[in-house]
Amino acid sequence: MSLDKYFKRKSLEDEESIKASSHVTQSSSKKSHIEINSDTLLADPGLRRPIYEYHINDRDAIRRAYLQKGPCQPSHYDFPQKQFGNISTLRCFNPAWFGAYPTWLEYSIAKDAAFCLYCYLFKLKGGVDSFTVKSQSDYRTRLNASIECARFLLHQGLPFRGHDECECSSNQGNYLELLHFLSRNNEAIKRVTFSEAPKHNKLTSPDIQKDITQAAAEEITNVIIKDLGESLFSILIDESRDISIKEQMAVVIRYVDNNGHIIERFLGIQHVSDTTASSLKAAIEALFSKHGLSISRLRGQGYDGASNMREA
Repeated sequence: MSLDKYFKRKSLEDEESIKASSHVTQSSSKKSHIEINSDTLLADPGLRRPIYEYHINDRDAIRRAYLQKGPCQPSHYDFPQKQFGNISTLRCFNPAWFGAYPTWLEYSIAKDAAFCLYCYLFKLKGGVDSFTVKSQSDYRTRLNASIECARFLLHQGLPFRGHDECECSSNQGNYLELLHFLSRNNEAIKRVTFSEAPKHNKLTSPDIQKDITQAAAEEITNVIIKDLGESLFSILIDESRDISIKEQMAVVIRYVDNNGHIIERFLGIQHVSDTTASSLKAAIEALFSKHGLSISRLRGQGYDGASNMREA
């Protein structure tokens, strides 16, 4: 039975044309791929070609090569120091951060800036997608709620932690209970906290509470130093042991502000090896250096417990 009436027979010229076009398609497809050599890929994140500029068929290979190569972490580089804000102390990139974030943190020598390897490999052209934008917005709302709880507790001088902070506890402590209160009375906060937040990003752990408290302490200290300005001041020092039986020195500065009021502000706590005069002097000098204070402006010193002021 002949199939000519069902299928049109192709001529020899048609068959040659199909073969030629197929060969061109295969050749162009092969040309779209490039040979990936991890040794030739630019290591410096500030000089790399954006991942979206590579051909779409080559991007996964580029990503695998960079993941195998690892983040750019020049630990033996002499990182330049810069001054930030009104603090006279110079700061620079800390190579110890490479140990804390070994899989993704990068540093660009060309740009003197830190980068994220994963952000480079998976960031979309023209910015981030709507899901990422929403995640960032949710995180900002969750972080602001956590900061507000910490600010209230710090202002009132209340403890953060509770005796039993498990989910079945009737009293999880001031920080968590206050965050629960905010979530019950604010729908925007309720949608992004506790069970609605990612398991790794709830911002309720003790470490997060300590980080927020430390950040608040640094901001408050900066305000005190700024208010002090170039004025003369005195220091009041008391020595005591903390709960771990380590010697520590609490420092309070006393000065007159621009309105003529006598101000006393807690400056910080310094751990000391012992309470000899030489140890206290070294701790005071270290604290002054940290906050950019000059000992030449010191006009008075007060110590509680004269028995501790003995020779080294």
